[in-house]
Amino acid sequence: MSTAILTGQPVPGSPLEGDLRSLGFDVRTAEDAAAAEALVRAVPADRRVAVVDTRFVGHAHALRLALTDPRFPAAAVPGAVTAKPEARAALTHALRAVAVTGGGPAVATVPDAVPDRLAQALEADGAAVHRPELGTLVATVPTDPEARNAARQAVAAVDEEAVRLRGAVKARDGFFTTYCISPYSRYLARWCARRGLTPNQVTTASLLVALAAAGCAATGTRGGFVAAGLLLLFSFVLDCTDGQLARYSLQYSTLGAWLDATFDRAKEYAYYAGLALGAARGGDDVWALALGAMILQTCRHVVDFAFNEANHDASANTSPTAALSDKLDSVGWTVWARRMIVLPIGERWALIAVLTALTTPRVTFVVLLIGCALAACYTTAGRVLRSLTRKARRTDRAATALADLADTGPFAGALATLKGLPALAPVLALAGGAAVVATAARASFGSPWPVIAAFAYVITSGLAVARPLKGPLDWLVPPFFRAAEYATVLVLAAKAEVNGALPAAFGLVAAVAYHHYDTVYRIRGVVAPPRWLVRVIGGHEGRTLAVTVAAALLTTTDFPVALTALAVAVALVVLVESIRFWVTAHNRGAPAVHDEGEPA
Repeated sequence: MSTAILTGQPVPGSPLEGDLRSLGFDVRTAEDAAAAEALVRAVPADRRVAVVDTRFVGHAHALRLALTDPRFPAAAVPGAVTAKPEARAALTHALRAVAVTGGGPAVATVPDAVPDRLAQALEADGAAVHRPELGTLVATVPTDPEARNAARQAVAAVDEEAVRLRGAVKARDGFFTTYCISPYSRYLARWCARRGLTPNQVTTASLLVALAAAGCAATGTRGGFVAAGLLLLFSFVLDCTDGQLARYSLQYSTLGAWLDATFDRAKEYAYYAGLALGAARGGDDVWALALGAMILQTCRHVVDFAFNEANHDASANTSPTAALSDKLDSVGWTVWARRMIVLPIGERWALIAVLTALTTPRVTFVVLLIGCALAACYTTAGRVLRSLTRKARRTDRAATALADLADTGPFAGALATLKGLPALAPVLALAGGAAVVATAARASFGSPWPVIAAFAYVITSGLAVARPLKGPLDWLVPPFFRAAEYATVLVLAAKAEVNGALPAAFGLVAAVAYHHYDTVYRIRGVVAPPRWLVRVIGGHEGRTLAVTVAAALLTTTDFPVALTALAVAVALVVLVESIRFWVTAHNRGAPAVHDEGEPA
């Protein structure tokens, strides 16, 4: 249990102690900073500690935002400060400083408020103290009865629950999610919170509903397609609810962020497979379209991830294109038009659900491919323009992140040790990838030419990453690698023209895509996957070479078996290591994260 230490003389009739207990704090009292320091030292080192002024007047949710958010080691609002175990030493040092100086630095607005002086002392020592945006919520320390009366009236004038519900909704989201889901899913999130459900449980429920939707789609009947569309929409409602529940109750965690992100991809791609199975039952083979949709969507995400990582901490980050984009965001209708055109997850899943219920799987995939292709062209073109017009100096951290996203294996990695090469990384990555895909498409199945092109791809891939990826367009290297590997698998499976080849290719690309998504979430949350894992599964160039060799040496009937074996091997290695890593990181108390960025 967390511990809250109240400093100062008790205030008769104050609900503060009850509010703190309702937030899960064991409440103790101290007359001054010296007594508070002694109490802090007595609290076990693995517990959160809060120091709160007894004169505090404000909303319980203001205290919740400041004192219970697991994402920040230290946080404060007027009259209250908290420290997680990793910031306990800094808090103790600040308490000692405040006690020795007899009060520490003065606070003009609230004299003698120990928590405020502690927050100032923490910041003076270089500690990052999070100060949540309270909006209309009240958090203050009145110094006289008149001010206290005014503060209480201000508290009563605000509908705290309405503020909490609004805060549960993602700050930036798509049109469909904002206007068709969030108006009621926030109440579902509150219902879950009041019954003790966790975001991870809701995330798991969303996955199960999506898998049920995929199963209904796999029946190939009109009733099954209608049920699949409805279940997919309900899965998305739950997908929104888990994040809103996390914000409503501040239940953020490293494991939860990973589950939410990976389950989103698993749900969508499992649904693609269900549609393909359902179409096959009706005599229509759409596995190539299903695989193409998965490849296109994954490459779109890699473009997003690579661009964001490349510019995460770039200095001198200016661009006329970005300025125009910001200007358009200030015009009402253009905001929603620009958010919808990128086909975020809400619009995309609504489109898929409606088309599934009303049309056929083939029509669903064709429309989805056209929509995603247009969205990809729009976003990628805009980011290329920003990169070319931006005067930015990229850091070593950005170059390292792009190198991790490149997923370079042992073959290209050996060539990457060469130095003195021209800075043409995107050109080399595009040329090598285009060559192997084009050769696989033009050559007959079993031809050695794709193997030769794959060896050339290994060379160009190594040369592309021989220098740190700090060029203006070097963020395109990982997406080019993804497109080359996935498209090669798709083309060779289609050329085999045998039952089972494309489903096996779908499984292989799904397993590899999981590894690439997992790499992104590790970079964002903790640390990139270990090099041994990348080497064991071959890297992008090693897997591309292996697939072309299998196509050249094996018969058309044996090729699907090889793809299936490779898919199972990659999936086992990647899943076991990924689950081990994330569970261990969660148990060791890795920093909690929560993505509030662009819609997926």
